[in-house]
Amino acid sequence: MNRSTSLAALAASASLIGSAALAENPIDTQLPSAPELAAYGEMPVGVRQLEMVNADQINILAIDPAAPKPDAWPRYDRPLTVEMWYPAAAGASGDTTLKAFLRDGTTEVTLTGRAVRDAAPAQTDTAYPLVLISHGYPGNRFLLSHLAENIASKGYVVASIDHTDSTYRTQAAFGSTLVNRSLDQLFVLEEMAQMATEGGDFAGLYDAGNTGLIGYSMGGYGAIITAGGGVTEASVGYPWGGPHGTLGIHQAGSETHNALPDARIKTAVAFGPWGMNTGFWDADGLAGIQIPMLFIAGSQDDVSLYENGVRAIWDNASNVDRALLTYVNGGHNSGAPMPAPKESYYFNESKGFDISEHYTDPVWDSARMNNIAQHFVTAWLDSHLKGDAEKAAHLKLTEDSNAGVWSMNEDGTAKEDHSYWKGFAKGTAKGLKYEVKKAAQ
Repeated sequence: MNRSTSLAALAASASLIGSAALAENPIDTQLPSAPELAAYGEMPVGVRQLEMVNADQINILAIDPAAPKPDAWPRYDRPLTVEMWYPAAAGASGDTTLKAFLRDGTTEVTLTGRAVRDAAPAQTDTAYPLVLISHGYPGNRFLLSHLAENIASKGYVVASIDHTDSTYRTQAAFGSTLVNRSLDQLFVLEEMAQMATEGGDFAGLYDAGNTGLIGYSMGGYGAIITAGGGVTEASVGYPWGGPHGTLGIHQAGSETHNALPDARIKTAVAFGPWGMNTGFWDADGLAGIQIPMLFIAGSQDDVSLYENGVRAIWDNASNVDRALLTYVNGGHNSGAPMPAPKESYYFNESKGFDISEHYTDPVWDSARMNNIAQHFVTAWLDSHLKGDAEKAAHLKLTEDSNAGVWSMNEDGTAKEDHSYWKGFAKGTAKGLKYEVKKAAQ
C-alpha cells in the first residue's frame, strides 16, 4: 500500500469513527464542571430488562366516567416492563446501548452508556441498597437512565419502571396514572424483593428492605403517596381524575391509604413532583409523609409550579426531615431527563411542539443539570441508605450557592471563612439553592 492509499484509508476510517461518534446519544457525559459526587463509581454496571404483571388490578380505562358507577370494578392483569441496572462482575463487556422511544411515541433511538446488557452481576458479601425510579406522564423507563446507570456504578441496584398507560407509546386516560402510580411502585418493590431471595442470578445482590424511591413529575406525585402523603377529598372528586372516586384509595386518612406505606422504603427523591398546583395536596395530607425526602425543582417550573407547587410541598411535609434543591431559573425538566437524543430535534405536527423540548431546559445545559442531580442524589442516598457520614457532609451547605466564599490555604485546607459548596470546584457552584427543614417537634 502506497502512502497516498494509506492516508486515504486512514481518512476514511476516521470519517467512519467520527460518524459513529456523532450518531451516539450519550447518557454518561461528565463535564469538567461536574461536582465531585457526580463521577461514576468504580464498579462496572450491567443492565437487564424484566417483565412483570400485577394481576387482578382495577382497569381504570374500562370505567366510563359518564356512565353510572359499575356495581363491580372491571379488572385486568397490569403489565409493567422494568429496566434493571446493577453492579456487574469484573471484566464485564458487551453491548452498551439502550433502545428507547422518543416523546413522539414512534421514533426509536439508540442511547449509549456504560452498562453492559445482561452482564453477570457482581459477587458481594454485603447486599446493595435497592432504588426504584418512576418516570413522568408521559415518559418511559429510560428517561432518567443517566441517573440509574450512574448510581448503579456506586453500589446500588436500580429498577426503573415503564408505567402502563403512562409511557410515550401507551399514554391513555390520566386517571390511570393518578390511581396506579404508587401501586406500581409498591408492586415492583415486592417483585424485586422476591427476586433477591428466591435464588437465581440476583439472589443476595441487593436488600429490598433498604430501598430508596426516585420519582419525576407524576413519578414524584406517586412517590409522595408511597411515602405517606394522602391526596385531598376534592381531588378524589375531580371529573377529569380517577373515575367514580377510584382515587379514594389514596385519600388522606382513608384506611386504604393508611395501610399503603411500606417500611422497606427508607427515603425518597422527588424531581418536580406534580399535584400541589391542582389541589391534590394540602398541609394535612402532606403531613402524612413518613420518610425523609429530597425535593428537586426549577424556580420557573411551569408544569408543577414552584412557589405554589414543589416548594409548597416541601414546606408542608412537616413531619419529616426534608431538603429542597433549586435550579434557579430552571423549568420543569431541571435535573431529571437525560440529554435530548439528536433525533428529537424536530417539530412534530401532531404534538404541536419540538420533541426536544420534552428533555431540555431553556436556561440550563442538560448534562450540567444531570451532573448536579447525580451529585446530590448520590450524597442523599449514601447518607440515608448507607449511613455514610462523609457523603452527608456534602449536604451541609450555605443556602445560596452564589453566596459561598472560596477561602483556602496554600496546602489545600479550608480557612475558617470558607463556605463554598462542598464537592464543587472553585467558580462552579452557581445558580443553585439548597434549603433544609427539620421535622416538627
